[in-house]
Amino acid sequence: MLIRGRVTALAVTGVLVTVAGCTGGGTPAASPKPVAPATAPPSADAEQTADAKPPAPLPAPSWKRCEAPEGGERPGSDWRCATVEVPLDHAKPGGATIPIALIRKQATDPGDRIGSLLFNFGGPGASGVDILPRAAAEYAALGERYDLVGFDPRGVARSSGVVCRDDAAQAAAEASVDQTPDTPAEEAAFLKDAADFGAGCARRSGAVIPYTTTSATARDLDLIRRALGDEKLHYFGISYGTQLGGTYAHLFPEHVGRIVLDAVVDPTADSTAHARHQTVGFQRALDNYLRSTGRDPKAGTARIARLLERLDREPLKVGDRSLTDGLALTGIAVTLYGQANWPVLTQALEQAERGSGAQLLALADAYNDRDASGHYATQSHSQRAISCADSSARPTAGQAKALLPEFRRLSPVFGAFLAWDTAGWCADWPVKGERATPEASAPGAAPVLVVGTTGDPATPYEGAERMAAELGEGVGILVTNKGEGHGAYGTSPCVTRTVDAYLLAGKVPAYGTTCG
Repeated sequence: MLIRGRVTALAVTGVLVTVAGCTGGGTPAASPKPVAPATAPPSADAEQTADAKPPAPLPAPSWKRCEAPEGGERPGSDWRCATVEVPLDHAKPGGATIPIALIRKQATDPGDRIGSLLFNFGGPGASGVDILPRAAAEYAALGERYDLVGFDPRGVARSSGVVCRDDAAQAAAEASVDQTPDTPAEEAAFLKDAADFGAGCARRSGAVIPYTTTSATARDLDLIRRALGDEKLHYFGISYGTQLGGTYAHLFPEHVGRIVLDAVVDPTADSTAHARHQTVGFQRALDNYLRSTGRDPKAGTARIARLLERLDREPLKVGDRSLTDGLALTGIAVTLYGQANWPVLTQALEQAERGSGAQLLALADAYNDRDASGHYATQSHSQRAISCADSSARPTAGQAKALLPEFRRLSPVFGAFLAWDTAGWCADWPVKGERATPEASAPGAAPVLVVGTTGDPATPYEGAERMAAELGEGVGILVTNKGEGHGAYGTSPCVTRTVDAYLLAGKVPAYGTTCG
């Protein structure tokens, strides 16, 4: 149970809500395999000579009709799927490879085609192969002049997807592990479960997890660009996808085409700072929700905190399951990802206070990728593997406890969970993380649109300001959306027009353009 940025639309208890959970896909992971030597992508971190030879062309993907995802419908006949083989370890381009799964819908106006537009919907761990066909209507205007292309990043779903534990173990952990431990026994169980999760990743996906960094995926993106035959990368990144986009711009500034980053991860923040930012962001969104109902935010927050305290002492029975305080908190967080969900939060809280936890549990299940049969998708496994491969920080339980007073002051509802999450997320992780914070400086790159929403809970607005600054003057172009929710494109008409004008006509807005 984790509060991380990711976006999709799911029908929960008959109500369409924009929530954090995505189907992570349960497609069996392909194992790394040796193939003929491939050419590694050039790195912007390495010295380039003036007479360096251009990289050899890559074979074009072999497109074919897509199969149905697990538990879903087969994409329509205008969608085609393929794979591109990339090095497992980009430092060893002639070694083992892994497949990167792609899905594409060709431009509907081929005579005016610009190129390919690649999408990453966040997570980390979201399957672009699954999500893009479901979300494509939102990008119909872009699909006239771009081939819309989704992909499963390395370690995700069809691209050697990471698997760490089975359904029974996941359900048992949800039911029994207190995510905000109050006693030494609860703390020991919390840390043991975190360590067991990592050990399961090493056991089941040990060949892949050392190589699931965002920088490796950025290098995969450049290979995909080349395989698609595009001179420049045109890209739309949402939530975690903004971190990937910033990393790509840093590594390959000369190949940056038209790039949009929406719901932006702060590239200057380490894992503890991210937790602090989200504590502030989710509380800000909760305050705005409470104001919209006519309630005082301080009093409304205290009431929700008391509900969570009661659930910590005595979970609500829902059939043969229980609504714990942790699951209730997940259900609350889900609804803060979009203002359209706020009426659902009102209903769910009212029901819980009357003794029925069914709706909050259903919302938590949607976030946790649990279906009605009790099967869990594996996006959360990929999410953790990517995050812990990226981050070198490994906060201890003692450091997490030291954060509790500050975090509880920032948010009586979310603070304790996010403080403890700093220690549990990568506890005893079997591989070292790459760096404290990602690199995003991209001198010489084409302008990159950076869209931040003032009421975004998961990637607070300040992260967009910092991303624009890190990309560099003339590269990071900040667009401010005064509104609520995680992501602005498709919900703010003004932002949508601004992004479309940039992607379709190359019109770069003025820095600081504000919508709403």
